[in-house]
Amino acid sequence: MTDRHSIAEARRNLPSLVREAESGKAVELTRRGAPVAVLIGRREFERLSSGRRGFGDAYREFASAAGLEGLALDPDELFADVREKTAGREVRL
Repeated sequence: MTDRHSIAEARRNLPSLVREAESGKAVELTRRGAPVAVLIGRREFERLSSGRRGFGDAYREFASAAGLEGLALDPDELFADVREKTAGREVRL
């Protein structure tokens, strides 16, 4: 659970809020009661921001781990009847 503090409170209590964030607690900051920011510790920030990879890399890793290459799936054959072959509706420009 995160602690909520107004920005005015955060200004007065910044050292204690930083200690909370360092200990692993997320501290939510609000302006006029609406959440606007979250204060987190460096360790949590590193965990969240490092090691991000793109979809293609994640999919290739998944396919390799699941052994999808060995299944010899042909996407053209697999999805041949999924898309409508007609031109679609007539559009006036």
